[in-house]
Amino acid sequence: MDHLKTVKKRKLTDKSIPHALTQVPEFAQESQMYQSLLEMERKLDWTMTRKRVEVQDALSRNPTTTRTLRVFLSHTASGQSWQVGDADGEPVNFETGQGIPAWSFRVEGRLLELPNQRSRDKVAPRKFSTFIKRMVVELDRDPNLYPDGNILEWPRAQGVQPALDGFTVRRTGDQPTRIRVVIHLEQNPEQYKISPELGNVLGIKEESQIGVIQTLWNYIKINGLQDKVDRRRIKADDHLRPIFGADTVVFQQLPELINRYLTPADPVILHYTINPMVPPPDRPQAWDIEVKMEDTSLKSRMAVTVQATKDSTQDLSKLDDEIALLTQSLHNAHTKRIFLQSFAEDPSKFIQNWLESQSRDLESILGSGPSEGATIRAEELRRSDFFRLPWVEEAVAIQEGMRLSSKQ
Repeated sequence: MDHLKTVKKRKLTDKSIPHALTQVPEFAQESQMYQSLLEMERKLDWTMTRKRVEVQDALSRNPTTTRTLRVFLSHTASGQSWQVGDADGEPVNFETGQGIPAWSFRVEGRLLELPNQRSRDKVAPRKFSTFIKRMVVELDRDPNLYPDGNILEWPRAQGVQPALDGFTVRRTGDQPTRIRVVIHLEQNPEQYKISPELGNVLGIKEESQIGVIQTLWNYIKINGLQDKVDRRRIKADDHLRPIFGADTVVFQQLPELINRYLTPADPVILHYTINPMVPPPDRPQAWDIEVKMEDTSLKSRMAVTVQATKDSTQDLSKLDDEIALLTQSLHNAHTKRIFLQSFAEDPSKFIQNWLESQSRDLESILGSGPSEGATIRAEELRRSDFFRLPWVEEAVAIQEGMRLSSKQ
């Protein structure tokens, strides 16, 4: 029963039509078109499989892109002379800070949207703080007059931390203040500053570690510096010899050699001036900064191509099953046609060949081999019950008919 269940579940996969049908003039054109479609389907399946593997490989490396982060700097003022009028207009409360001249400095940022981006490809924008690894705000004020926190630092803490759209610094005072904002960006992949010794050879100033290795490898291939006998060894030219410190190096040593010439990328430095004595500008000052980040839009589109929907997979499977059943019907019809055509051309010879075929099949059924089958058949012939089987009468009639026809 288990074997029968297995046979029932087995699907037909052969979609080729009998070769004899392609030789029939009535079906020659349709057969040729069908064979062309099968060949096209095989090429398309191969191409799609190859592209799917390439996409899976790209997904494993996390595709990256360069986006623009727009940073806004602005400020507001409160309790200033131009706001309260004369000095006696509002009492000063040192506990609540009411009436004390003060100002607030705001640092905000947002990622600019891509032009001509489809609405279905849009994802929730990242918060400004997720692009910052560390930020320092330096206030250029007299520490004797304003001793409270002229240097503020925001480091990203390890673990779960709420994402922020911006940062606000509030201080008291009514004097103009120059502010220096130092932003260390969180980029993916991590960017490094390349020393001039290596950067001048490769023509790059800032890149990720993988990007530097790829650029160096392209330089090696373009200049033919790979050893032709031992492909693992790299020969140094006049430009690379001071970097390698030897005439040849092994390919596995390249990351270690490159790390010597990589330093953390320079931070982004922004300058801003606050003058609380005049109204703040209506619009904030803005700076555009390029950041490297994971391309979530491309990654989602590639994931869709790799993971086909369940409905489409089922539809394709049903169509393949229908085609296989139809081609199997063609094979059965072709076999039946040959059977009947052979009988019509020479019935006597056909029946003789058919009996011989049935006899050979019977030998195969009765024993696993020729000698064993002959032994079992001889033993069966000695028994009288053997000649009372249902097929004996039919076989005798056919044999006698053939014998009488041969005498006439």
